[in-house]
Amino acid sequence: MAYAFAAITGATSGIGAAFARALPPQTNLLLSGRDAAKLAAAKAALAQGGRRVETVAADLASEAGRRCFLAAAAALPIELLVNNAGLGRFGRVIDNPAESEREMVEVNVVAVVTLTRALLPQMLERAAARRSRAGLIIVGSTASFQPTPYLATYGATKTFDLFYAEALAGELSRLPIDVLALCPGGTETAFFTRAGMRGSQRGFAAPERVAREGLAALGRKNVHVVGGLNRLGAMLAQRSPRATVVRMAAQLMRRRFAG
Repeated sequence: MAYAFAAITGATSGIGAAFARALPPQTNLLLSGRDAAKLAAAKAALAQGGRRVETVAADLASEAGRRCFLAAAAALPIELLVNNAGLGRFGRVIDNPAESEREMVEVNVVAVVTLTRALLPQMLERAAARRSRAGLIIVGSTASFQPTPYLATYGATKTFDLFYAEALAGELSRLPIDVLALCPGGTETAFFTRAGMRGSQRGFAAPERVAREGLAALGRKNVHVVGGLNRLGAMLAQRSPRATVVRMAAQLMRRRFAG
């Protein structure tokens, strides 16, 4: 489906960049990220065939960065919002820098709520006027489904994202918008390196697959977990005793990513 304009956060690499590439060329883009040079390169690559590509360099961990993004978005007919930007930090909460813990909440929770609440009214109004449908994708994680020791704050923020998206879908079910919580597992991005996680990424999904499945699921379901094994894991995590899930998650995280 083509939209007049799609706004994508965290669009310079990984899943965000894959979304920008996966959207049809008839969809104009507003791309956000922290690296102005990477944004310029993305704009040069994607602004083909008359497609309009706007960029905004903004750190969504700060209120000023969020205001900067929203100022750019306010001038455009946004019909699809992809809340993709996310931060993680591997390690015990007491060992991680306090600033890193705060930034995870700012980007993964506060920015998602702030951007969504600011843009939704105009998106809904525009969709109603055009007799079309708007779209909202919030990128969660397989960590959304259980407590995750050594990624405690990250996992908790992604649980928020999942519940927030599901609740929004319920509230907006009679309005012209499709809402999706997209929950990938391990994905071939720079996330793991930036989060301080070691170990192999063998078996991880390509970001192109995640974006492709997300766009295909939008309008068909409210939650999509990428990968059959991940879907099974999410189901088992929800149905198993919580203490058992936490213990097993801690063992897995230490064994695979602590190095």
